[in-house]
Amino acid sequence: MSAAASIPEDSARAIARGVRDGSRSAEATARSYFDRIEAFDDRVQAFLTLDREGALATAREIDRRREAGEVLGPLAGVPIAVKDNLCTKGLRTTCASKMLDAFVPPYDATVVRRLRDADAVLLGKTNLDEFAMGSSTENSAYNPTRNPWALDRVPGGSSGGSAAAVAAGFAPLSLGSDTGGSIRQPASLCGVVGLKPTYGRVSRYGLVAFASSLDQVGPITNDVADAELVFSILAGPDPNDDTTAHSTLDTTKRSPSNRSDLSGLRIGIPSEYFPDTLAAEVRGPVQAAIDRLRGAGADLREVTLPHTSAAIATYYVLANSEASSNLARFDAVRYGRRVDDPADSLAMMAKSRSAGLGPEVKRRIMLGTFALSAGYYDAYYGKALAVRDLLRADFANAFADVDALVAPTSPLVAFPLGSKVADPVSMYLCDILTASANLAGIPALSVPCRDAKPLPVGLQILGPHFGESTLFRIGAAHEELSPEPLPRSPVATTAVPGGGS
Repeated sequence: MSAAASIPEDSARAIARGVRDGSRSAEATARSYFDRIEAFDDRVQAFLTLDREGALATAREIDRRREAGEVLGPLAGVPIAVKDNLCTKGLRTTCASKMLDAFVPPYDATVVRRLRDADAVLLGKTNLDEFAMGSSTENSAYNPTRNPWALDRVPGGSSGGSAAAVAAGFAPLSLGSDTGGSIRQPASLCGVVGLKPTYGRVSRYGLVAFASSLDQVGPITNDVADAELVFSILAGPDPNDDTTAHSTLDTTKRSPSNRSDLSGLRIGIPSEYFPDTLAAEVRGPVQAAIDRLRGAGADLREVTLPHTSAAIATYYVLANSEASSNLARFDAVRYGRRVDDPADSLAMMAKSRSAGLGPEVKRRIMLGTFALSAGYYDAYYGKALAVRDLLRADFANAFADVDALVAPTSPLVAFPLGSKVADPVSMYLCDILTASANLAGIPALSVPCRDAKPLPVGLQILGPHFGESTLFRIGAAHEELSPEPLPRSPVATTAVPGGGS
């Protein structure tokens, strides 16, 4: 077995196993992660809210239950971080917006409840682009998050805080949301694993909606096995979310006795995902990874997804249109920060939304409202729906001949902070290789190319609806075949002052 196949001692699996067998304390584990956060998060700024008191109380209760002989859950004592657009009972949920600065939900999102039921320990809430609208986590109303691999660069977005928290060693796993690539793109830029499940595989109940037909919740972890473990806990129907599917995780396609054997697996290489503009530092590691998959027995075939060039325009029409509708509820009457104005209620709402929402959110609301307005609906929104059907058909045609697709996750590595803020179109193009999966509703997994240097690069694996098992199989093989050990960021490998972990 290669070094890459060994189980890291700080993986969710190792922590849970140690807590269950009594070789480690859940409370001591939580304290060690808080020590690291307190030592280094002033540099990274991955968290918006920490819940030290609540987390330590939960950890102590887990230790008590173990000592009493109770059976603990699959994430026993595992510290987790949650993107701050997922509701957490009694803990504020801001969506990185001043509009929700003081909002404390009275309930947990289904995914949060399922992790708590699995005996995970919630450390806190992570930063994001405001209302998940962005690709760099620079649109947060509070502060930008920095990439643990290079503090002068972005971590990606919108789940940049969640990806940075895992990459910095602040938590072994986190939750993000993915509307157009917001789990996979930051996972790629931060050198961690990120999964966007099939639409409907994981409940969206308690996720503050951006674009309801595109949003999906998924895990960010250090390796594929942890992502698969968390996904198995999150997935499944939810009576609170009628879009969830009644399906279970199929594990029959895994080959644990020889994880690197891909014989008989047909993998497509979409030519449209390798444009001439693809950064050289991305192309090289991705191509090397593809060559290793071929060497493991995979049957590699070139495929075409002919409508890929229309994906970004389609995505931004549909996503912004849905956002303009979803964010109408933040009117300072039902939800949100209120600016008192004695003139009338309309003036109060206008001033409250103007003060509470940031420039990128306002831009997208206006674009979406325009696309839905009388006289323009058919020209923009209606046409985008038609193109979405073409994109779905492209994937269906491809998956008739192959079991999965592999491609780069992001067209570029982490870029310098501030370099794209003034150019929204350039920022939007960061999603060019990820948005199609959301439009089609298919699952996609980003895994780090471990030989990429000096900045991380992600390999994206896409599958047919409910094909997560195949993605995990290919991702695990990719890790096994890698010539390099698990990469860790400079922040994660810096010792905590005073002797902490």
